[in-house]
Amino acid sequence: MSKKKKNKAAEEIEKTEAVSEDIMDIDDMLDFDDDDPLGATAVSKKSLVIFFLIDTSGSMRGKKMGELNTVMEELIPEIRRVGEADTDVKIAVLTFSTGVKWMYSEPISIEDFEWARLEASGVTSMGEAFEELSARMSRSSFLNSPSLSFAPVIFLMTDGYPSDDYKKGLESLKSNSWYKFGLKAALGIGNEANDDMLAEFTGSKDTVVHAYSGNQLAQMIKIVAVTASQIGSKSMTLSDDTNKELEEEDVYAAKQKLLGQQIQELVGTDGDDDVSFDTGW
Repeated sequence: MSKKKKNKAAEEIEKTEAVSEDIMDIDDMLDFDDDDPLGATAVSKKSLVIFFLIDTSGSMRGKKMGELNTVMEELIPEIRRVGEADTDVKIAVLTFSTGVKWMYSEPISIEDFEWARLEASGVTSMGEAFEELSARMSRSSFLNSPSLSFAPVIFLMTDGYPSDDYKKGLESLKSNSWYKFGLKAALGIGNEANDDMLAEFTGSKDTVVHAYSGNQLAQMIKIVAVTASQIGSKSMTLSDDTNKELEEEDVYAAKQKLLGQQIQELVGTDGDDDVSFDTGW
């Protein structure tokens, strides 16, 4: 090889190395202080908690709750296949009707988790559920894993409008850094669910889906839960074209945007359902 060609090859290698340095791992960028949610001692196994917030008010009684129970039982084995071998996936289920209740007293490893069938009654204490979630999303409670943690996945499902002050509860959540950086999605069930309100919770209409029948309910739950879990349990790489250090908010926004895009793409590929809520529920 001529000296000129060798020099050109060396220049190309230097350019490649420079580009590689601009590609940053999402976990390196989420460099919080000790009192921030994702700051933890780096160990080999990473932790991901998936929170399901489920409306069990009286309007969910009957086929809606029956379908939801069935699809959640089917969903757990699918989530077990999500993530890498070094990801410790846990499930936490918070139900809300007249008051709130956790399915289990702490997040359960996906390998050991068993779905406990839910029953519906009462009103819709969604605001109280938001406040309870905020209280539990901390290092001193449900997110006390000693490992490096991914931001949580938070999936809200409801068929109606809250009977309490949900905005007060949502304000409490917005002050929680785990909520701020978590992946959020919501499912409206039936004609009474308000997608605009759900978008207040997720921060984007792209991460809100709607089901009008039992078949759609099963499809939407699986699409959202599996997609969010896949994105939440994997690191992303981002290239900073401006050569400036990316902020944590940029990293979160990239993951949340990707979640919305993938959900909408998958929802758009589903066929029409032949039994609507009006004739089915």
